[in-house]
Amino acid sequence: MRQLLILVTLIVTTVNTKAQTYPPKEAPQLEFALQLRVTIDGTYTVGETTHGKRTVIPITGGTIEGPRLKGTVIPGGADYQLANADATRTELEAIYSIKTDDGIYIHVRNKGLVVDGKDAQGQPYYYFKAAPQFEAPKDSRYAWLNDALFVCQPEWVKDFKGIVLNVWMVK
Repeated sequence: MRQLLILVTLIVTTVNTKAQTYPPKEAPQLEFALQLRVTIDGTYTVGETTHGKRTVIPITGGTIEGPRLKGTVIPGGADYQLANADATRTELEAIYSIKTDDGIYIHVRNKGLVVDGKDAQGQPYYYFKAAPQFEAPKDSRYAWLNDALFVCQPEWVKDFKGIVLNVWMVK
């Protein structure tokens, strides 16, 4: 009976605490983590599938640099995109690996969303964000990449055949 009373007290306390903190007092903070300069080539389309229009963008290389790591993007990955019928919404998933300057391999899976349309007032609207996940060796100096959430957005650089992704760690 005592355990039931403790459980009920915890539930009531939790409910009351949540009610008192809505809306949240502060948002998570972001800390710049790294920049990826990913080169691409030879985009092709599978065509219209039952899920939408499938496009594949091969990754040919690139660089990665941030305050805590530096290295290269390994050729051979790809960005797999799936667009809706009117091409106003595209889901993307880029899968590739990087190699740090000190020889450590890290796997990257970056899922995102591109929306190109109009807002409620009929004004042009463009949204492109993604959330990369890193898989680094747990016994390496890059293990911190395994234990955090990241967000990124593109930066288009003139005369660069690829995409630049600025990545922030959610604190």
